[in-house]
Amino acid sequence: MTFSIVARDKATGYFGIAVASRFFAAGAVVPHLAGQVGAIATQALVSPLYGTEGLTLLRSGVSAQRVIDTIVDRDEGRHSRQIHLIDAKGRAAAFTGEKCIDWCGHLIEDNVTVAGNMLAGPQVVDAAMESCLANAGLPLEERLLTAMDAAEAAGGDKRGRQSAALRIVHDEDYPWLDIRADDHGAPLEELRRLYAVAQERYLHFAELMPTRGNIHGLLDRTEIDRKIAELEAERKRTGRPSASFATPAA
Repeated sequence: MTFSIVARDKATGYFGIAVASRFFAAGAVVPHLAGQVGAIATQALVSPLYGTEGLTLLRSGVSAQRVIDTIVDRDEGRHSRQIHLIDAKGRAAAFTGEKCIDWCGHLIEDNVTVAGNMLAGPQVVDAAMESCLANAGLPLEERLLTAMDAAEAAGGDKRGRQSAALRIVHDEDYPWLDIRADDHGAPLEELRRLYAVAQERYLHFAELMPTRGNIHGLLDRTEIDRKIAELEAERKRTGRPSASFATPAA
């Protein structure tokens, strides 16, 4: 009842997952990521343990395929589950249980995997993968949103729409961006709106946050304030309303 995409940016090593479903709050249970470690999406008859324990294995240096071999083989419920992931070296792996509801399946390429179940057809995952590969020059978050839009246009979840989420990690365990539409008539459109809001201030202030390499963070916010002021001036000059107050899609 979900389709999702997991990707790693080859240039930066950053990870991202985007997911959409006719299911409440898919973003609460599907995506599991850690910077410099990997990214895992677990869905269908979802087992969050696939995500939490899978990240533990990835931290220990276990490869993507070995993670699946370990956590799937011991699970008697695996026949109704899906998992796909990418490890720190960009190696991808996926599993779709034979009892997942049609259409179900997955695709794997270097640094990207797409998987889904209860979909309108295989064209959904095909569209997401084609879009992701064709837009390799876009920032990771925009590449994932564009791929999800392509999947939705190809039919998406055959039961309809309800929730969507986008989570990106850079080099830290905490997310650089984590947005969700848990119960919405047009959840992917709502993610686009939230991403626009995040670009106004949030993602600029994210640059100030402490990191593994600098536990103090950036203490001088002068440059950040300048960028925000420039964006606000441009918004006023063009008459464009703030995304924060844009009318959400129905």
